[in-house]
Amino acid sequence: MTFLSPERLWLLGLLPLLAAVYVLLQMRRRQYAVRFTNLALLSQVAPKRPGWRRHVAATLFLIMIALMMVGFARPADEVKVPRDRATIMVAVDVSLSMMARDVSPSRFDAAKAAAKKFIGELPARFNVGVVAFAGNANLIAAPSDDRSTAITSLDQLTLAKRTAIGEAVFTSLQAVRSFDAEARQDPPPAHIVLLSDGDNTTGRTVQEAIDASSVAQIPVSTIAFGTPYGTVDIEGETTSVSVNKETLRALADNTEGKAYEAADAGQLGEVYANIGTSLGFETEHRDVAARYLGIALLFALAAGGASLAWFSRLP
Repeated sequence: MTFLSPERLWLLGLLPLLAAVYVLLQMRRRQYAVRFTNLALLSQVAPKRPGWRRHVAATLFLIMIALMMVGFARPADEVKVPRDRATIMVAVDVSLSMMARDVSPSRFDAAKAAAKKFIGELPARFNVGVVAFAGNANLIAAPSDDRSTAITSLDQLTLAKRTAIGEAVFTSLQAVRSFDAEARQDPPPAHIVLLSDGDNTTGRTVQEAIDASSVAQIPVSTIAFGTPYGTVDIEGETTSVSVNKETLRALADNTEGKAYEAADAGQLGEVYANIGTSLGFETEHRDVAARYLGIALLFALAAGGASLAWFSRLP
C-alpha cells in the first residue's frame, strides 16, 4: 500500500497527545474522588463504578480518529488495469509444406481454422493484426480492433514456396511499431502468435528474430502444425515434410513465449490464458480512502452506542 498524500500522515502524531490528555483527565478524576472523604455517602452517590467500560468508548473514539487520519492521507492499492493499445500479431505459415494432410483436413486448413478461432475469442481490449509468410512475409491485416477484417484476411491466403519464419517475426514487430502515432517512441505492449510447421528456409534466421523480439520485449508464442510423417506432392513428386518442433520451441522459449502443438486441443486453450497474464495490463494506484472512512464510521457508531448504553450519554 502507498499514500497519495503521505505528508498528511503527520496528523497521526496528535494521537499520543489525545491519549495523554485522556489519561490526565482520569488521574484528576481519581484525585477528586480521594478528596471526597465521606466514603459512606460516596458509595450512595456512585454505588456502581463503571470500571473498564469507562475506557471502551474512548478507545473506540481514538481508533476512529486514527482511521480518519489515515483516510485523509489518501491510501492507495495497486491494481492491474487493461492497456487499450495492447496488440496481438497472428503470423500464419502459407508455405507449400502446409498442404500436408497429416493434420486433418490439412496443416494449412487447420492453421487457418485455429487462427480464426483464436482471433474470434480474443478479449475485446486487444487489437489484432495478421501476417502471412512463405518465401517472404506480408502484413495482410493491420492491427486494429476490427475482428471481421482480420478473420476475412485469412480466407484470402494462398500457398507459396519456402518458409521465412524470421521474416514473419520481423514483419510482425514492424507492424507493432507502426500501430499508431506513438508507437515508434512508445510501442504498445504486444505478443506474437506464430502458426507454422517449423522449418525456416529463407530470409533472416530464427536467431535474428529471437534477438529482435528480445530487444523489443515482445514474446513469440508458437503453435506447431504437423507430425514426423507429413508428405506433400509438388510437381508430381512426393516430398517428406516433417514438422520441426525444435525450431518453434526455441523461438518461443528464447523470447519468453510458449510453445504449443496443434494436435493437442487442450494446449491451444492455454494460449489465451498465457497471453492474458503476460500482456495488456499496467499497474495503477487506486485511492481507497473511502474504505478507511467507512471503517471509521463503524467505530464511531460503536463508540456512541457503548456510551449511550452504559452512561446514557454520548462520548
